[in-house]
Amino acid sequence: MEEEDCSISKAVAVTSCTAMTLFYVAVLYAPTSILRLPPPPSLQVFMIRRFICAFVSTVVSVVVCALILPIRKMEFSLLLGAYGIRADHIWQVVVFPLSLTSLMYAGSMILKSLLLVDSWREYMNHGEGSLVDCASFFWRNFLDWGLSTVSNVLAWRNYVVAPLTEELVFRACMIPVLLSGGFKPTTVIFLCPILFSLAHLNHFMEYYSKQNNNLVRAITVVGLQLGYTVVFGSYATFLFARSGHLLAPLVAHVFCNFMGLPVLFSRRRGVVCLAFVVGMVGFLWLLFPMTSPNLFNERTNNCRCWHGYCTWN
Repeated sequence: MEEEDCSISKAVAVTSCTAMTLFYVAVLYAPTSILRLPPPPSLQVFMIRRFICAFVSTVVSVVVCALILPIRKMEFSLLLGAYGIRADHIWQVVVFPLSLTSLMYAGSMILKSLLLVDSWREYMNHGEGSLVDCASFFWRNFLDWGLSTVSNVLAWRNYVVAPLTEELVFRACMIPVLLSGGFKPTTVIFLCPILFSLAHLNHFMEYYSKQNNNLVRAITVVGLQLGYTVVFGSYATFLFARSGHLLAPLVAHVFCNFMGLPVLFSRRRGVVCLAFVVGMVGFLWLLFPMTSPNLFNERTNNCRCWHGYCTWN
């Protein structure tokens, strides 16, 4: 596949990406501000409205991106390649980014494991201590977690709707546009997260009300969230640019939403802090080897991602 020429200006690329960001946020408020619908009677109805709005804005961004990209022959396969939607190297693009991301949460996973063991010991002290009791404990906890997750509308937001729509808009759409505008991959890695973090500013009023209208606390909470989204956005953009595959940042996004903020330390559990340090060292050491473009493009005739950004070294 021949590489297309960069034929859009940097100004057009930045303007279009900024417009996608603003549109993604603005559409979320369309039901009440534009359509004048009555306030939702429940959280579930409110979130379903948000889901619909997010999917609408995502579809619009995908279509607009297809019109902006300077692809001479508007072929469906080329567009899928531009968006990083591919059917090859599926297991590599899931296992390697997921394993790499989990290293950042080594402390969190150790802490969760220790808490689970404590709960298991307490349960076994009230039981007979047999293998049947042990299997019953883990199966019951897994089943309870699964049922509560499937029936929780917030879980659908955190693990399905938000990762899918945000990765499509802020990675699949914006990265090809910025690259076609002549920005270098290193610049895109720092530019995309800024737009990604700005899309989360709409939570300010929510945090402001939760903090009893305390402006300083609200700014602190939002500032921490923006900092986290910038860091994650850079990492997700890095994964997309290195692999040329949308699934790489998508699985990392779902995993990070599931784990929350990494646990740095825990009282009376020094092993948690040690695990975090070891995990971060391992993450930095394996960052480039486990995201090598060769892992995700081996045995393909040509680079399957448009513009060749997955061959960046």
